[in-house]
Amino acid sequence: MLSLRDVSVSYDGEPAVREVSLDLPDGQVLAVLGPSGSGKSTLLRAVAGLEDVTGGTVAWDGRDLARVPTHKRGFALMFQDGQLFAHLSVARNVGYALRLRRVPRAQVAGRVAELLDLVGLGGYGDRLPGTLSGGERQRVALARSLAVEPRLLLLDEPLSALDAGLRERLAADLRRILRAAGTTALLVTHDHEEAFAVADRLAVLRDGRLVQEGEIGQVWRAPADTATALFLGYARVLTGPAAALVLDAAGLPAAPALAVRRSALSADPAGALSGTVRAARDTPGQVRLVVDVAGVGEIDAVAGLGRPPAPGEAVRLRVDPGRVAVIPG
Repeated sequence: MLSLRDVSVSYDGEPAVREVSLDLPDGQVLAVLGPSGSGKSTLLRAVAGLEDVTGGTVAWDGRDLARVPTHKRGFALMFQDGQLFAHLSVARNVGYALRLRRVPRAQVAGRVAELLDLVGLGGYGDRLPGTLSGGERQRVALARSLAVEPRLLLLDEPLSALDAGLRERLAADLRRILRAAGTTALLVTHDHEEAFAVADRLAVLRDGRLVQEGEIGQVWRAPADTATALFLGYARVLTGPAAALVLDAAGLPAAPALAVRRSALSADPAGALSGTVRAARDTPGQVRLVVDVAGVGEIDAVAGLGRPPAPGEAVRLRVDPGRVAVIPG
């Protein structure tokens, strides 16, 4: 198990990571999520041994890694650009670390074939990286990272260079591949959808500090504060009387603040809230509305494609209690 205890990292006396404590059990995937400058990549580099820890400890199975160099930690790193050798074939890229360890040629060939099948690239061994798509190159990089069966795989924004559709598909494949390989992984990303798709657990960093940590569903249903809720993808946070009105309409007890998803309110003649449509925009699956609700103000809502209300029309709204999250005072 990877254990971080009060880990801090500073650059020229300025703290980049501040007293972060986390545990990552064997076989799980932990996503460290945060905006640019939050310290997430610095934390990953400290785990890898590429940055000096200025406070606290990084340990594996209880052993402090402070004096263990990067190449002896038994970890593998995968970066967003893959960093493949352009002049080597796919098979030789995947088997590179095995050849450095003088693994017999037949064993290397067998392991490479196994990994290419695992990442969905069986038969690609003779291709050069330059002939592959961005997603295929990232699959090759993942296979190469897994070749030596690392104790821990460190993934630094591995999908950020891909377009949105490909990133979504590859995120689902990445989770499947990591689970099939039984790999323990630490994923760093700024994309909450990527974190939700790949990881078992989530740690949110902001300004170098750990804001919240837990299972994906737990963090999503109960964000620690307003900034975390908005970063996780909630559309807005209501407070005071506005929160009370929406909570009452959802049949939930009163609370000081409420995070609301864009689709939490929907047009429904039997809805408990009433308002006036200010804007409507068609999307492939639904119509997105902006509704001025008395006591709440303008808020996002959705309607079906059949006969959606137009701007200026009165509308009643139903609140889905599963699409809101109470934020602690």
